[in-house]
Amino acid sequence: MRHLTKLSERVDERLFRTLYSRSLVYNTCWEDPAVDRRALGLTREDVVLVITSAGCNALDYALLGPRRIHAVDANPRQNALLELKLAGVRALEFDDFFRLFGEGFHPEVEALYQRRLRGELSPFAREYWDRNHAWFASQRGSFYFHGLSGLVACGFKAYLAVRPYLASCIRALFGAGSLDEQREIYAQNVAPLMWGPGMRWALSRQLTLSLLGVPRPQRREIEAEHAGGVAAYVRDSVEYVLCQLPLATNYFWRVYLNGRYTRSCCPEYLKADNFARLKAGLADCIEPHTTTVTEFLRGASEPISKFILLDHMDWMASHAPEALAEEWHEIFRHATPAARLIFRSAHRRPRYLEAVRIGGVSLMERLAFHEQIAQELSREDRVHTYAGFHICDVAA
Repeated sequence: MRHLTKLSERVDERLFRTLYSRSLVYNTCWEDPAVDRRALGLTREDVVLVITSAGCNALDYALLGPRRIHAVDANPRQNALLELKLAGVRALEFDDFFRLFGEGFHPEVEALYQRRLRGELSPFAREYWDRNHAWFASQRGSFYFHGLSGLVACGFKAYLAVRPYLASCIRALFGAGSLDEQREIYAQNVAPLMWGPGMRWALSRQLTLSLLGVPRPQRREIEAEHAGGVAAYVRDSVEYVLCQLPLATNYFWRVYLNGRYTRSCCPEYLKADNFARLKAGLADCIEPHTTTVTEFLRGASEPISKFILLDHMDWMASHAPEALAEEWHEIFRHATPAARLIFRSAHRRPRYLEAVRIGGVSLMERLAFHEQIAQELSREDRVHTYAGFHICDVAA
């Protein structure tokens, strides 16, 4: 039996690596930058390292005017998306930019891409979008239904198409005018219909999780944290979002329901005034780098004062513990005194914080954690899919 379990784990790991190495995983960032802003306290003197993901949050941080933002991602397709957004900031007017990245559709994308965006891209990004810019061309579809996370959104859209009453209840939920109304619609109409055996089965499949960028090691962290397993964890997270946080400003969940943002409910970089500020020069501080965090830091020419590391260390702790230790070694070598780091995890207290030792000292001892403010901010997180949100400083 253990042999079969190990074989299953190897198959899952190979599938995850294959999907990640050949695909755009994230078409929008799945971390709340409003929470990050308060945790980081960015200033004009800061040099920031952020894992690129879809690039939305790098553009959000740029609005605060830090000296430089290094957007680092080992997946070149994620940086290709950031490059396309930066090209749009430089070359497009706001209405065209919002049609592309707000509505996920532009009827003249072919002309816009060929005449105004393509020449702004690096060779890899140019080749990638030569093949894929038609993702923005379908009036009935959306860019946000492409990429791996977009496939999951498409699957949910198809599920609602065969359950029209549930779909109408969810639309009413997202149109609610207050938290009390949200709770009432959810409890009476949505919850009884949505959490059936089919949904539990789909959420328990590793393929579904891999499409969402969740590898098996992170799944194990979720299962260790939550007695009900992945499906129950997802249900708890979704219920918190739908019943404890106002949906009127929750653009994270709305975009995957509708395939588009609205001008009143969208990331900060998609607001007209902020777009103008990015275009006037604030976006120029962003530098994409296609490499690992470790390799970037080894070649870095300046110290880093703020690190936004997302949740990638959950995977490394299981499959590349030596590489994780090397990454932390480089972080400490290149961090400014009292540099601040934020990262997320599927576990409230990930085991690698004790297991990884730098110079014989655990990460728990090398870092000064701000647990109370992290817990407070976590409750306000509009995504709310991570059990652990961690804010810490390099200890003196």
